[in-house]
Amino acid sequence: MWFWLALIALLCWSGSDLFCKIGSKPNDKYSHLKIVMAVGMVMGLHACFEIFVNGVSITFSDIGKYLPVSALYISSMIFGYVALRYIELSISSPIQNTSGALVAILCFFILDERLVGMQWVAVGLVCVGLVALSIVTMRDDDELRQMRQSKANVKYTKSFIALLLPILYCILDAAGTFADSIIIETMDENTANVAYELTFLAMGLVCAVYVLLIKKERIVLKAEYPKVIGAIFETAGQFAYIFALSANSIATAPMVSAYCAVSVLWSRIFLKEKLSYKQYICIGAVIAGIIILGFFEE
Repeated sequence: MWFWLALIALLCWSGSDLFCKIGSKPNDKYSHLKIVMAVGMVMGLHACFEIFVNGVSITFSDIGKYLPVSALYISSMIFGYVALRYIELSISSPIQNTSGALVAILCFFILDERLVGMQWVAVGLVCVGLVALSIVTMRDDDELRQMRQSKANVKYTKSFIALLLPILYCILDAAGTFADSIIIETMDENTANVAYELTFLAMGLVCAVYVLLIKKERIVLKAEYPKVIGAIFETAGQFAYIFALSANSIATAPMVSAYCAVSVLWSRIFLKEKLSYKQYICIGAVIAGIIILGFFEE
């Protein structure tokens, strides 16, 4: 069952990548905060549904217990949302999601978790594919980079900040996933997810106060639709992910990180960012790893 939940998370988060990228504009310096507002709103609504309709029990103690995980996840996502203003999705997403490789290594050496048989091959393919995809994409020459950007009529530069932001996402997300795999053993999955969503709601409200009341930014609803759709995908992915992680953390983390490969495909189809044959080879290795993980599920 963990495999299908992880697959749902993979597809939803790739969709979130796409729509958040569409909703991010280089000239809107508050776009990342507006995405946090949208995600906080959607997650808050889902948390209310879980509490008042499905009867999920939640206390301030639960929220505090899960707060370190929530803080790491939310911090990483904010860095990721900022990165969308500075760099192409086909570059940022693969870099960010090498975090799955870091998590698998942490689980193996610290938690003494084990994979069996061909699952080692699968995790290896996913991790190597992700790292190779990042390297290949970052080594693109200027002409190919301009081809990726020409259709969207958006220009980016390979600046230090553009590279640093997805790297920070990777480190914080890996730390959050590792902490999640530990804390989730002591909490009910529904309670943990609601605790996370309520924390994100609080962060969204803080951003709303800053953007709307302090900076007095106007919200144009038509421009915010992609952010809301991205937030819906983000929330659905998180709901599936936390159950998959509790069932098989060492395999779920690298598999779900492979959503960046799907994000790269979406960026090619919908954003018209160009891909090279090397990128397609890397994506193929990642997809092969996902198939093997599912086929050899215990």
